[in-house]
Amino acid sequence: MPTLILVRHGRSTANTSGVLAGRTPGVSLDERGAAQAAALPGRLSALTFAEAVSSPLQRCRETLQPLLDARPGLALHTEDRISECDYGDWSGRKLAELSDEPLMKVVQQHPSAAAFPGGESMRAMQARAVEAVRDWNTRIEAEYGEDAAYVMCSHGDIIKALVADALGMHLDLFQRIQADPCSVTAIRYTRLRPFLLRLGDTGDFASLAPREQAIGADAAGDTGTDAAVGGGAGAP
Repeated sequence: MPTLILVRHGRSTANTSGVLAGRTPGVSLDERGAAQAAALPGRLSALTFAEAVSSPLQRCRETLQPLLDARPGLALHTEDRISECDYGDWSGRKLAELSDEPLMKVVQQHPSAAAFPGGESMRAMQARAVEAVRDWNTRIEAEYGEDAAYVMCSHGDIIKALVADALGMHLDLFQRIQADPCSVTAIRYTRLRPFLLRLGDTGDFASLAPREQAIGADAAGDTGTDAAVGGGAGAP
């Protein structure tokens, strides 16, 4: 079966402003995110992609655009099932405010029981994303063969949920996974089990430095991510 190359969108304006964007329209890449997207074609130059798949949200489409420009023959498909989690009434709110919500502790420690007011549950989020990938695996293999690879641009919580599924981890453990802005995660699917080949690879180790040193790099995208409910909000 195919190899899936998962790309988290580059750093967005919501990341740097500390807002939980969710599906709020008009959230674009910031200057750092645009630079990350511009570097993506070079980072992935050794790979051949059968097709490209994107969340419908603007920040994902902007992240893939430089790759599409570098590969004019690469077809892009929009997949609603890998869109950001529907955070409902939490969408557009400051993460600093949400940290005091009782539900936030559930999101961080027992996400399989978390459902956002006016939105969806994290169980539903994972289920639709896994279903989408399984369907795309079948489609890509049928059209291009089992050795094909395809690229998919999505969001932090979606990517973490897909990694948890690939590793056979319960959703309650997925907060232990990190996917930084514009990081690359690779999963090779086979008939019997998936193999995690890369996880959150940015080619940059600055994010591993103590917080005070990392702020100038991507730390702001770690504490104010659009998926911070599933990552940054509970990050040290």
